[in-house]
Amino acid sequence: MTRQRILTGDTPTGNLHIGHWVGSVKRRVELQSQHDCFFLIANLHAYTTRAGDPEAVHQDCIEVARDALAMGVDPSKAAIFVQSEVPALAELTYLFAMLLPFNRVMRNPTLKDELQVKGLADTYSFGFPLYTVGQTADILAFRAHSVPVGEDQVPHLELTREVARRFNKMYCGVADKAEDEDHEQLGGVFPVPVADVGTVGRLVGTDGQNKMSKSLGNAIHVIDTPKQVKKKIGKIYTGQDSRQPTDPGIIDPEKNPLFQYLDVFVEDEATKADIRDRYQRGDNIGDGEVKMLVADAINTLLDPMRARRTAYEDDAVVLKVLREGTARAIEATEETLAMAKQAAGTGFFPRTISI
Repeated sequence: MTRQRILTGDTPTGNLHIGHWVGSVKRRVELQSQHDCFFLIANLHAYTTRAGDPEAVHQDCIEVARDALAMGVDPSKAAIFVQSEVPALAELTYLFAMLLPFNRVMRNPTLKDELQVKGLADTYSFGFPLYTVGQTADILAFRAHSVPVGEDQVPHLELTREVARRFNKMYCGVADKAEDEDHEQLGGVFPVPVADVGTVGRLVGTDGQNKMSKSLGNAIHVIDTPKQVKKKIGKIYTGQDSRQPTDPGIIDPEKNPLFQYLDVFVEDEATKADIRDRYQRGDNIGDGEVKMLVADAINTLLDPMRARRTAYEDDAVVLKVLREGTARAIEATEETLAMAKQAAGTGFFPRTISI
């Protein structure tokens, strides 16, 4: 590899939203010209909770790719691919599962949160905790050095880092006290990847409380019209709605979720400072004025994305992008798999896979 590799992706649960943009996709677009970038559509992970809805998952893969392209991912620079079409990922998942105690997997705080939020309790499938191991394979199969992620995904990456260290020490002779950045030089198959958290680790949804998520119905999507964006922003619950602009009390804008949107989406620093100052002093400004400013800023961000998306309206065009990206992903991961199997003693015969 002449350039460092980047791997990140999305579980296809529907259209991408502005939380995806600020949390990860914006960073992907910034990195794609300087690095070898692979962007995964994790359809097998979607089956942990949607195994009975295969047609919807299939279509969601296309929609996620379409939205990523609209957001600015360039298929000539980055490979967008489908997880289920890359055999090495499943093989490495099985191998890595042998390196992790079950209790360690279940201690993953993100996994615990997802079980609670999705109301799975004791009804989750065996595949649900297994997908956390699968995420380590998704990353390490590309020997990725960096992973653009949202704040909530950092615990998953720490598990990946543990697997990389353990494999390199167990099968490649890397010393126990070796520094993470030295593993490849010391003969390890896998680099120990680092998290590249976006400038906004967690964007609050339009409910004003939870992280933005389609499943919670609190998201602003790439496909939303300007009118829909304004309507959604207008409904943001701030906890300050009963406050009159003339109230004498000093209000803390940090307790108002609108101000995260203001900071993230309004570019003019002087405008942001003025709004924040006036709001804090109760100087003839209410939530309505801030909401209008935020809605306009988000629509300005989405306008070029909406325009790009029209070039990918035909599913056949998107599928062509996915096929080409998947072919590149297969080539990269087969090389890694061969190295891992040789190191672990599970390799016997060379093979070639193509689509």
